[in-house]
Amino acid sequence: MKKNIEQKLLQKNTNPTSMRILVYDFLEQQQVAMSLSEIESHFYKADRVTIYRTLKTFEEKGIVHSIQENTTTKYILCDDGCDEKTHKDWHLHFYCKICKHTTCKEDFVIPQSETRDYRIDEIKLFGKGICENCLKEGLQ
Repeated sequence: MKKNIEQKLLQKNTNPTSMRILVYDFLEQQQVAMSLSEIESHFYKADRVTIYRTLKTFEEKGIVHSIQENTTTKYILCDDGCDEKTHKDWHLHFYCKICKHTTCKEDFVIPQSETRDYRIDEIKLFGKGICENCLKEGLQ
């Protein structure tokens, strides 16, 4: 698995340091977006600044995209189509008011027009409500 992560980082022109591999591996296992504090709590002896710089490098290289949620920034892995120039997260970022998780809703996408004379580098689409899991459990 480590070699696979190293390859993914190299494909994004990112040096695969030990911390970058660990952070990528952790994010790859997550189903929800994670804040710096949540990520940091997973790495007991890691330096907060190192984790922050890793996340910022990942964001610059198109490895993660950030989701601004009130005063907290959360991070989740990008699709392979993102790169240094453009994040292609043209979907809804959804915050559940019950379980407090933020997820990407890839089935809710913004239509893209092929006939435009401008380039959109980033769109922020954020919704709040109750997720499917909380609705199923009747936590509304």
